[in-house]
Amino acid sequence: MTNNNASGTIPPETTIGTVHLTVADLKRACAFYTETIGFQAMRRTHQSAILGVSERPLLLLTELPGARRARGVTGLYHFAILLPSRRDLAITLAHLLELRTPLQGASDHAVSEAIYLADPDGNGIEIYRDRPRTEWPRAGSQVRMTVDPFDADGVLGELNRVPATWSGLPAGTIIGHIHLHVAHLAPARWFYCDVLGFAFMQRFGSSAEFVAAGGYHHHIGYNVWAGIGAPPSSPNMAGLRWFTLRLPDSASVDAILRRAASAGLMIDATPATEAYNRSLPLLRDPSGHGVALDVGVVV
Repeated sequence: MTNNNASGTIPPETTIGTVHLTVADLKRACAFYTETIGFQAMRRTHQSAILGVSERPLLLLTELPGARRARGVTGLYHFAILLPSRRDLAITLAHLLELRTPLQGASDHAVSEAIYLADPDGNGIEIYRDRPRTEWPRAGSQVRMTVDPFDADGVLGELNRVPATWSGLPAGTIIGHIHLHVAHLAPARWFYCDVLGFAFMQRFGSSAEFVAAGGYHHHIGYNVWAGIGAPPSSPNMAGLRWFTLRLPDSASVDAILRRAASAGLMIDATPATEAYNRSLPLLRDPSGHGVALDVGVVV
C-alpha cells in the first residue's frame, strides 16, 4: 500500500469543488440539472453555464454540439452529490419518482445510502447521504464500504412524519466525491496518493480503489471497469473536462505543485471562460483526467 506521508499529505479540509462537464445541448442539460436534479442557475452564456447551491458553484457545463459519450474509454464514472441528511435524500428520491426519472440503481454502502442515474448525455450521477462517521465500519485505518440493498421504504419513510415539498437541492449540498474510469490502478494510486497526497482508504477486489482526505470514506474513486488499458476519451466527447480540489490555502496548492514538478508532471492551467472567469493550476492523472487546484474551502 502507498505511504502518502512520505511525500506529503493533502490537508484534511480538502473537498471536491466544481465538476466541469462537456454536454451536447446546453439548454437541455441546464433544464435537467435545474428541474430534475435541483441545482440553481448562477450564470449562463451562449456556450457555458455555472450551476450551484446557495451561491456555491458546483457544476460547470460547456456545450459542444454533437458530443457523445463513448464506451470502453477512461473518463467519468460518476460525480456524487452529497445531501445534508437522510430526509433530504428522501425528498429528492420522491421528486425523481414523481417525475418518473429513470434510475440506474441504488445501494446501501454502510457509510452512506445512494441512488444512481445519468444526465441526458450519459454522465453518471450519484446522489447520496452520509451516515455519521461513528457508524462507519472500519478495518484499522481503512473504511469498509459495502454494496448492500437500498432501503427505499426506510428512506421514503422519513417523509411520513413530516411531509415535505421538493424545492431543489438544499443548502449545504456539496460535491462529495468523484469516481473515474482509469486505464490502470497502480498509476492512478501513485498520482492521487503520492503526488496529490490523499490517503488510501479501500480496495474493492482487484478492480477499484478509493482515496480520501481527512478520514473521509472517499473523495476519489477509480476503477478499471471500462477495461484494463482503456484508452483516453477524446476531447470532442461528452463527459468530464476536469474537476477542482478545494484546498485551504495557497501554500497547500504550492506543495502539490512542487510534488507534481518533482514527479515530472506537466502543470497546465484551466482556460478562463465567460461563465467561469478564473484560471486555475491544472494537473492530469495518468489516464488524462484533469484535476484543477483551487483555494478556499467552504464549510
